[in-house]
Amino acid sequence: MSTPHAMHPALASTPPPTARFRGPGTGGPDLVAVKDGLWRVTDPTGNIMGHIERRTGADGERFTARRLLGSTRVMELGNFWRIDEAADCFR
Repeated sequence: MSTPHAMHPALASTPPPTARFRGPGTGGPDLVAVKDGLWRVTDPTGNIMGHIERRTGADGERFTARRLLGSTRVMELGNFWRIDEAADCFR
């Protein structure tokens, strides 16, 4: 069961590593914490769509979205400043 997206719409900080929440807007993906800095993205029926990974670099914290294509291929969708922007890639 999902809980409301604690940071939507402003996203003041990243979700705690144990968080499970519904992405921004109605019908958005669920984000389920896998470990600190990594979330599994699932559709409303529970199918895995991809992952979002938090990375910290010289320019600050970024979120990389990767979509699963079949069982073995991954396509990087982009790097984003906010986790809600990365989650929007999966709509």
